[in-house]
Amino acid sequence: MTQQSEEPEYSRAMVVVAHPDDAEFGCSATVAKWCRLGWEVVYVLCTDGSKGTDDREITGEQLIEIRKTEQTVAGEILGLKKVEFLGYPDGYLEPTLDLRKDISREIRRWKPDILITTNPRRDLIGSGYIGHPDHFAAGEAALSAVYPAARDHLTFPELLEEGFEPHKVKEVWMMMFGEDVTRYNPLEEVDVDASIRALHAHASQISNLDETAQWMRQRRKEIGAKIDADFAEGFKSFKLG
Repeated sequence: MTQQSEEPEYSRAMVVVAHPDDAEFGCSATVAKWCRLGWEVVYVLCTDGSKGTDDREITGEQLIEIRKTEQTVAGEILGLKKVEFLGYPDGYLEPTLDLRKDISREIRRWKPDILITTNPRRDLIGSGYIGHPDHFAAGEAALSAVYPAARDHLTFPELLEEGFEPHKVKEVWMMMFGEDVTRYNPLEEVDVDASIRALHAHASQISNLDETAQWMRQRRKEIGAKIDADFAEGFKSFKLG
């Protein structure tokens, strides 16, 4: 069963993804809407983005700084409260206990009502994209952090020693591009415009900005048509007890 999304009682959200630009492609119009409505939204970037280039003249260390700057600028465009960089090596991410603990720390720190992350499984729903293993790892670690690690005081007790009390996330939304959508978030044109500007901040990753902007707008328009909205983004959502 699908539904439109209105969460007036919520005011905080977190997005956990693998790389700089992942959120801009998948959920940044929703983030722009929430920031416009006064929500406190935080990004958690699991990797350092050190592998995403074809340029043989750029070192991994240089790319880390480039992509960190790009993500920071994108966050400013959207109105994020903070971007947290966990710094795991790009391309090698695994859903380890260390990663789960680091995400749990950020959940306890920022106390989101809603957490958005990536699909933890390879579904092969598209014709030109088979998925990135870092995305699956980030999604799995984020879900495992939400439940039960961030919730239970006896899990990672060292976090209590650091001053981070347990927190229960109310909802989890997974970014979806296929048909397995259970939640549509209606958007205004201003939200889509902000998401496109934020994506353009990732210049090191996009070869054709105009074409990408057109795709972003059209895709969100097509999703919006499913619920008689001008624009929308789709998610698979879970309401937690």
